Amino acid sequence: SQLFIKNLHFDGVPTRIYLPREASASKRRGVIFIHGGCGIFGSIRSYERTCRYIARKSDSVVVSVGYHLAPEHKYPAQTLECLTATVHFLKTAETYGVDPARIILCGDSVGGTFAATVCQELGQRTDIPKICAQVLIYPFLQALNFNLPSHQKNAAVGFLTRERTVHFIIKYLNKDCSLKEPILAGSHVPANINLKYRKWINPDLIPDVFKLGYKPPLPALFLPQVHEEVPELFEPWFSPLLAEDAVICGLPDTCIVTCEHDVLRDEGLLYKKRLEHNNIRVTWHHVEKGFH
Repeated sequence: SQLFIKNLHFDGVPTRIYLPREASASKRRGVIFIHGGCGIFGSIRSYERTCRYIARKSDSVVVSVGYHLAPEHKYPAQTLECLTATVHFLKTAETYGVDPARIILCGDSVGGTFAATVCQELGQRTDIPKICAQVLIYPFLQALNFNLPSHQKNAAVGFLTRERTVHFIIKYLNKDCSLKEPILAGSHVPANINLKYRKWINPDLIPDVFKLGYKPPLPALFLPQVHEEVPELFEPWFSPLLAEDAVICGLPDTCIVTCEHDVLRDEGLLYKKRLEHNNIRVTWHHVEKGFH
């Protein structure tokens, strides 16, 4: 009863907009929400209560993006649709009573991946309003190392186990299931790439409090045939943690949410460290009893 809810298409991308019914003296804030689900599950409908709650509690106009799912719609269709919907809303925000300078991008899990990627893509653009901030809720950010402390600690926890994480990646990219074990071991990463990204993806960068009981794995045997099968894993559009510093420098203020019992916890911690190193303002919320 407090919201006006409407299904729309932003340049062909399905969206649902949630507008507070009560009149506002000034233009409202805007929230673009991108749902999780590994790129193969989830929908506008499954996040209906979440988006209503955000709109009511923050008195904001919320746009939920209904990107098409893989594998029927091949990667990177999902990222492209999120980018298209975001650009459309930035350009037309005032039509919905929204201040274009006060729009944030928010996503959970792979929705956080898409939000991070869209912000990286828009950071250098001057033809549209800037994203005010990004909110990344336990985002997936890299596919190089599945043996970080949080992967070990939470390998068998809850919905998103370590094994299932890679299983969903393979399903999302429509690859052969036989790739799962070598990717889990790290056999898809050549030595030169490991060396290049060690400054950003490294257990040594994780605070000691999160490394209790951690055992560094033995070096994996590199398998060139596996590497050639999954070039997508090394693209910043798939692994935003691999973006160059010149891209990271253009990011907006950021809020990162991590959960203790989550295989993806350390990716959030590593991204937080990278952003802070590049002088991006970061707010960090860690949910000690939280899980994915």
